[in-house]
Amino acid sequence: MAFVNNTMIIRRELMAKLITLFKENRLIDDIDRLPVDMKPKNAKARGRCCIYKERAILKYKMLPILGYAINEEDDELTPLSAYAKGALERTETKRTILTVVDEACTACVKTNYVVTNLCKGCVGRPCYMNCPKGAVSFLENGQAHIDHTKCINCGICKEACPYHSIVYIPVPCEESCPVKAIQKDENGIEHIDEDKCIYCGKCVNACPFGSIYEVSQLFDVLSSIKRGEQIVAIMAPSIMSQFDHSIHDIAQAIRKTGFTEAIEVAYGAMETTKREGQELQEKLESGQQFMTTSCCTSYVELVNKHIPEMRPFVSHTASPMYYTVELVKSTYPDAKIVFIGPCVSKRKEVMDNPNIDYALTFEEIDCLLTGLDINIETTASTGTTAPLAGRGFARAGGVISAVQQMYPNLAVKPVQVSDLHKKNVALLRAYAKGKAPGNFIEVMACEGGCISGPCGKIDYSKAAKIFRKQMGEAG
Repeated sequence: MAFVNNTMIIRRELMAKLITLFKENRLIDDIDRLPVDMKPKNAKARGRCCIYKERAILKYKMLPILGYAINEEDDELTPLSAYAKGALERTETKRTILTVVDEACTACVKTNYVVTNLCKGCVGRPCYMNCPKGAVSFLENGQAHIDHTKCINCGICKEACPYHSIVYIPVPCEESCPVKAIQKDENGIEHIDEDKCIYCGKCVNACPFGSIYEVSQLFDVLSSIKRGEQIVAIMAPSIMSQFDHSIHDIAQAIRKTGFTEAIEVAYGAMETTKREGQELQEKLESGQQFMTTSCCTSYVELVNKHIPEMRPFVSHTASPMYYTVELVKSTYPDAKIVFIGPCVSKRKEVMDNPNIDYALTFEEIDCLLTGLDINIETTASTGTTAPLAGRGFARAGGVISAVQQMYPNLAVKPVQVSDLHKKNVALLRAYAKGKAPGNFIEVMACEGGCISGPCGKIDYSKAAKIFRKQMGEAG
């Protein structure tokens, strides 16, 4: 779950401004001036040493929005206009999903436990007495001090201090990663290991300097629309949690941006429900103790990269996105297809599926509407209504509920694992040994399900409230 912060605001402002320039056919001509326009000569630096550093960071933050990974672009002298031209002319998208804007990364020092000025220099000295490595000593003023060359980050001193004067200081991005996929390189800059990364997106919003970006396909989509190509959007069910408008009004606004059609992934979710229920019944009848869901790409990546012993228990049923793509192809065989959702991980699933072309996030769609000056208008239109059970896939428990509704005689003993933090990863490792407290385990990478995805435009509490309203539920 992400809370709105200033780095998100900057990211969205940049995105919307670039889209506006594209709309006005000024992207290549005016993009080089954008960092100066946003940080003019008399502006005050906010969080950086000077406005020149901030301008440099703004420049580099535009590269992933234009679809470039930072480590691929190491020529400081290349103007933004050249990158913009390349983004509008390319015909193939980048394979990189996440990138670190090294200019923005502050190379956080990993000290972990620090004594604050709340220390009273007490006679009891429990921090000193209980440290297993003798890392705690005392200064001339009587306050405790931790020698970080000896400290093993066990946290005993913090727990022992009666004044709560010892605090834990994490490296936010590293702390948020449940699989240790992000670590410092030899220069102290964070680096994402693609062989470990499960694309949960937690690091993107954890970094307080906004140095981790998705490599966007936004301008690939805009270029496709501009070329007049047929392009269909498929909307994840959780889009209903992001805008306080009906799904039909949201779809109409997306069509106004240039999409040929906008279709709910909730239709594909019903095919997933049908097949998942059948598969669960077959596996239980064969003697297997449990089966897990497979529609969360982050979870599938977690199993493939970190818990291979769980593979026999993971459903072979494809995701709702997969079946929705099949549905779209039957009506629009020549169209390009764009998945719109709350995930970083779905970018990986899109890359692995040759029948779908691009992925955009809710944040990107919101910026697209802003940049093109399109408002979502409330209409009396009803349109085709997708099944509520399919829409329910957006939140934790939704897959379980759909299967139980479709197969009322199936003896489902459900278990929910929502939010792939380190403790839940350890829990899944334990389940992978073959025993679990239920026979159908629904796993979602995000707290509360997809409505709290890392690429949403609002926080979880607001999204959950809007979703309940959209589903016709009280409260």
